[in-house]
Amino acid sequence: MAKFNGGGMPGNMNNLMKQAQKMQRQMEEMQEEMESKTLETTSGGGAVKIVISGKKEIKSIELSPDIVDPDDVEMLQDLIIAAVNEAVRQADEMTNREMGKITGGMNLPF
Repeated sequence: MAKFNGGGMPGNMNNLMKQAQKMQRQMEEMQEEMESKTLETTSGGGAVKIVISGKKEIKSIELSPDIVDPDDVEMLQDLIIAAVNEAVRQADEMTNREMGKITGGMNLPF
């Protein structure tokens, strides 16, 4: 027979609920922290520089004047796409790393 503590839940269930609440608080704190973190990535040997927040918001895009060629707009577009995709990938990686610290490596669907 399961032992109940004062709250009416079995002891193990109560502990599980406390752990879940603690994890939720930690995730909320981590999400707030991610808003203040930024990553910088480049493409084209530094010709395009992207700064992105941990929340995947582009903060800035810097273009080297050398790559702005009106006769080759496609190359510039490709470099911007490559830099943005790399920035998003790095932001995802940073988020997953921080989330892993909280979940202890559990593969939770967040």
